[in-house]
Amino acid sequence: MEKNICSLISSCRVISVHGDVSLSVTGVESDSRKVEPGSMFIAVKGTAVDGHSFIPQVIEKGARAIVCSTLPDTLNPDVCYVVVDNTASALGYIASEWYGNPSHELHLVGVTGTNGKTTSATLLYEMARMMGYKAGLLSTVCNYVDTTAIPATQTTPDQLTINRLLHQMVECGCKYAFMEVSSHAADQCRIDGLRFEGAIFTNLTRDHLDYHKTVDAYLKAKKRFFDLLPASAFALVNADDKAGLVMLQNTAARRLTYSLRNNADFRGRIIESRLDGTLLQLNGRDVEVMFTGGFNAYNLLDVYGASILLGFDPEKVLVCMSRLVPVAGRFQTLHSPKGYTAIVDYAHTPDALVNVLDSIREVIRNRGNIITVVGAGGNRDKGKRPIMAKEAALRSDRLILTSDNPRFEEPDDILHDMEQGLDATMAARTLKIADRREAIKVATQFAGKGDVILIAGKGHEDYQEIKGVKHHFDDKEEVEAIFRTEIVQQQ
Repeated sequence: MEKNICSLISSCRVISVHGDVSLSVTGVESDSRKVEPGSMFIAVKGTAVDGHSFIPQVIEKGARAIVCSTLPDTLNPDVCYVVVDNTASALGYIASEWYGNPSHELHLVGVTGTNGKTTSATLLYEMARMMGYKAGLLSTVCNYVDTTAIPATQTTPDQLTINRLLHQMVECGCKYAFMEVSSHAADQCRIDGLRFEGAIFTNLTRDHLDYHKTVDAYLKAKKRFFDLLPASAFALVNADDKAGLVMLQNTAARRLTYSLRNNADFRGRIIESRLDGTLLQLNGRDVEVMFTGGFNAYNLLDVYGASILLGFDPEKVLVCMSRLVPVAGRFQTLHSPKGYTAIVDYAHTPDALVNVLDSIREVIRNRGNIITVVGAGGNRDKGKRPIMAKEAALRSDRLILTSDNPRFEEPDDILHDMEQGLDATMAARTLKIADRREAIKVATQFAGKGDVILIAGKGHEDYQEIKGVKHHFDDKEEVEAIFRTEIVQQQ
């Protein structure tokens, strides 16, 4: 495939051009290692590396065009240089043009927020398929082009990968696409150049401060997504989260809200909650769903609202709501032959832990104990570690602090940071077991009939990252192995 430079940069904010824009290029790359003769290279300033430093190397490799924000001191007469104000943003628009603007051919909806992105995006994907349409999904757990699974390496891929996947969706006949929009992606302009039909905001609590540094910067990164929306799009936000209305302040999109507590365009109410489901009311209509907890009620409410806004038949939407099943690693409930319940959940922020534990307590009340197994990721925001431990201890009858993904930190150092959030009473009910497999095993030994074990932090992940190496480890598999042993012991 070849495209001329002029068409590729047509939507970019170009400051100046040096060379022949009528030239055609045979590929578009932002990774200097992938540049081949005839390519266009976009020099993006990353968090660790500045692509501008590789310009001489890619020209030696035969790059035909360079998109940069700072012009090199020496220009090659055979190369076209395009100077733009922001190369990361330009990459989004160029990637979209290269793949034929696939987002323009799809009903594309993005979901952002601290918690609930994966569940909301995945359930919308399932909803569209239940309605009889082909659909695509870009998510933390897995990407899907219709029914073809493509492993996900990050919450929101880079600009070229996003547009390549969207192009594949168009090629196979997809009408709808749903994607998680992380704060990193919004801040790094990975969504630039995409045309969204809708955007959903779930909630905002402390997370990713290792990258954003402040909660305000984190909020602004999320808000940028809504600021980019066109007037033809809808913006659906959680009115019960104080950041919800902030997201709507400068958007040109149609503004809508959902709520469990206040008047809103889409109003929900929990009528009855159990560990295996909830009787939920959505805009005055009752529906039995296979999800538990207030946090899941919010996820289902935004899915309901977005489905209606996409034009799906309201009666069919309610029927489909009753058939939707939880996403892997999101409040995944496993029942022990000994009569206790284990719940595997991705909760890895203080607020997510509070939501899950409060939901469990609401269901079991005083009919059983809650045992929580939780850790914190290494080389990430250290400030949330003591907060997570404190919130877990406040809501658990017994707490076991363990490893998550220690990455390049020592697990014991992470556990030490976590236990700083505990007072003497909390500490007396807490164990530190760095080995996650052993921690889960000990939790099951503590559990009796009617008790609930929450294994938090990793959810769908099937690995532990230690010293730069990913080792296979799956919380659900560990629990199921213990259950099999329990069955044998009972025989």
